[in-house]
Order: sequence, then structure tokens, then C-alpha cells
Amino acid sequence: MSETHLPVERLSIILGEFKDVRVRKRGDRRTRVDVEPDALPALLELLKGRSGFVHLSAISCVDWPDDDQFELVYHLWSYELQLLVSVHTRIARDPGVYVSVYDIYHPAGFFERDIHEMYGVFFEGAPDMEKFILTEWDGPPPMRKEFDSEAWVNDHFDWQNYRPDWLIELEQQGGGIVIPPDEQRFSRRGMQEPDDES
Repeated sequence: MSETHLPVERLSIILGEFKDVRVRKRGDRRTRVDVEPDALPALLELLKGRSGFVHLSAISCVDWPDDDQFELVYHLWSYELQLLVSVHTRIARDPGVYVSVYDIYHPAGFFERDIHEMYGVFFEGAPDMEKFILTEWDGPPPMRKEFDSEAWVNDHFDWQNYRPDWLIELEQQGGGIVIPPDEQRFSRRGMQEPDDES
């Protein structure tokens, strides 16, 4: 066995201990693993303890409303093996509850709190599920795909014409806004036109 194949072989032995695990190599140093939700914590413990994946670099979330699921992705890095493993699992969108892996990786507390705030997923056993970025936010989780940012803006903010002198000068020189606001996706609903004196 060559030295370059050792990391993959070592990882394969661990992954072979799990049923219903799908492994796909994504590059020389990247591997994707799909696992059922109930098996993920045990898999993370093995990857950390027996294969040196000690660094949880991120947990990301993907919203799949058509499947009524959230996909959670745990990105693990092994300094020893110089290998990134992304462990994917899917949970039901409703109620959107999953177990915290804070006891395995303490940085998970930050990522879980962020996902809770942005997607509404609640992590049982997490040390803190309070808001920390959108502290003044009273709307639905904004990263869910059904969230309509344009409707939110129209409902909560007043439109204003913003056309400062520096922008006019820039446009006269051929720069500035490429697509005029009234041709952009965002509507001008409720916006008072300059010649509208009412």
C-alpha cells in the first residue's frame, strides 16, 4: 500500500463499520459521506477519535422545501491525513429538530446557533439557541426558501428615492447603475413618483 493511499484506506475502514453510508470521492483531498440522521453522531465520534478529524470547520444547512427536508452538512478536516470529509444528513423540515453535536465538537455550538437563527432548526442539547446576529429580527427564519425578502422589505420599510449628486455625475461619465431601479426585480410598489404631488 502506497503512502498516498493510506488516508483513504484508513477512512474507508471506519466508514465500512456503518450501514447505509454512501461515500463519494470529490477530489484527492475531499470525500462526501451521506448518512442517516441517527448514525451521524456516532460517525462523527469515530472520525474524530480514530481518524484524527479533530477540526469541525463548519456546519452548513440546505433547505429542500420540495422534499420537506433540511440537509445538514458537517465539514471535518484532519490535519494528520490532510483530508476534508463532508458528512451530509437530512432531517424532516417539520418539526426541524436535530441533536446537537456540541459534546463532540465545541465549535458546533456556534454553527448550530447560526442555523437555528437562519433556518429555524432547533438542536437539542445545544448550549445556546438564542439569537446573536439578528437580535432585532421578529420575522421568520430568513434563509428558508419560502421567505420573500422583497415582500418583507415592502411591508417593513418605506421606499425613498436616492439619487445623490455623485451618482448623477458617475452616470454622466458612463458608469453608475447598469440596470435602472424600475427595471430591476425589486418593484417600486408604493413608491411616490417625482411628479406625483399627492
